[in-house]
Amino acid sequence: MSERRAARRAAEAAEAAAAAAAAAIADDDTGTETGTVTRAPQRGFSDRVRSRSSGRSRSGRGRSGRGRSGRKRRQRRRKRPFLVALLGTAGTLVAVATVLAVVAGIFIAGLLRSYDADVIADPFPTGARPAPTAGAQNILLIGSDSRQNADPDGDRAAGGRSDTLMLAHVPADKRAVYLMSIMRDSWVEVPGHGTAKINAAYSWGGVPLTVQTVERLLDVRIDHVAEIDFAGFAGMTDALGGVTVQSRTAFSARGHEFTAGANELDGDAALAFVRERYAFADADHTRVRNQQAFMRGIVDGLVSRETLTDPGRVQDFVRATSEYLSVDAGLTARTMVDLGWSLRDLRPSDLRTFTMPTAGGGTSADGQSYVAVNSIAVRSLSQALRSNDMTRWLADNPQ
Repeated sequence: MSERRAARRAAEAAEAAAAAAAAAIADDDTGTETGTVTRAPQRGFSDRVRSRSSGRSRSGRGRSGRGRSGRKRRQRRRKRPFLVALLGTAGTLVAVATVLAVVAGIFIAGLLRSYDADVIADPFPTGARPAPTAGAQNILLIGSDSRQNADPDGDRAAGGRSDTLMLAHVPADKRAVYLMSIMRDSWVEVPGHGTAKINAAYSWGGVPLTVQTVERLLDVRIDHVAEIDFAGFAGMTDALGGVTVQSRTAFSARGHEFTAGANELDGDAALAFVRERYAFADADHTRVRNQQAFMRGIVDGLVSRETLTDPGRVQDFVRATSEYLSVDAGLTARTMVDLGWSLRDLRPSDLRTFTMPTAGGGTSADGQSYVAVNSIAVRSLSQALRSNDMTRWLADNPQ
């Protein structure tokens, strides 16, 4: 019995409190039903409560004189607390959403101002090209290295070289991003030049010939191109406050020591990590794996709480990247924001990295060491890229 009595008293108290809150809101909104608002001089919340409390005490002494109309008013008032609370909550949510939208708009505007990439003139080849892949995006990432005009690797490619080639494939369902490395020494057909290492295409014909070579190799259309100088890797790393990469092996490069497992890198160390190839018995094979590890480290750094809660760090990253970045005219900041929004549900583990299939190595007639392409596996890869079926292809071709 005592428990039921206590519960009843608690309910009555809660109802009285709700009624008082509703009355406070109703009094503040007097006149709104007619489209006008009449406000009394502002009073503090405690003043309003004391005023209403004294009013209720006086009306309590004359309660018997109120009659039926008084009871109806009380009944109508008792029906309002839930509605008022609901409207109040909805109004609060709308206000919060509006504030967040304004903040997000200001933040995105800041990113757009920070983005200042150069535009590549005529990045795509003329003539026949593969048809676009329905709903998907294929973005060719070119890491060029313009440190010197010599030919230290004997690849007959004077001038700047495309030391890194990656294809970012965003499938139509946007459930993952596939990042495929194309080894720089892959022996392929370069249109107009016969067979050669694929990185020679960049030296002979710049971005357009590189795009044409990759399109001929994979039989897929390249929708966008982004070229970044290797020096930009250092800036990207420092803008994030460093990145963590996983190395399969311990090695030394350019004055830096790397251990097997996790390595915390600053900009200079990151540059050494992605450039090194001579420290490994399999040369470029480990090099491209390290470049993939670096890209995963960048993604992890970008989506970390420390970065997402620090708009200045994100802007620094965008600014540092765009300083060394050149893109096709269609890859605008707005396009990248839209693409990023379409991928908002992805996690770092949804970035799938792999290498275009190879089939050992060889030596050309003029003495160049090259990497042979696994033509059969590349044909099935091409089909998977065109049909948005990369998940199955990777399951059938594990690396």
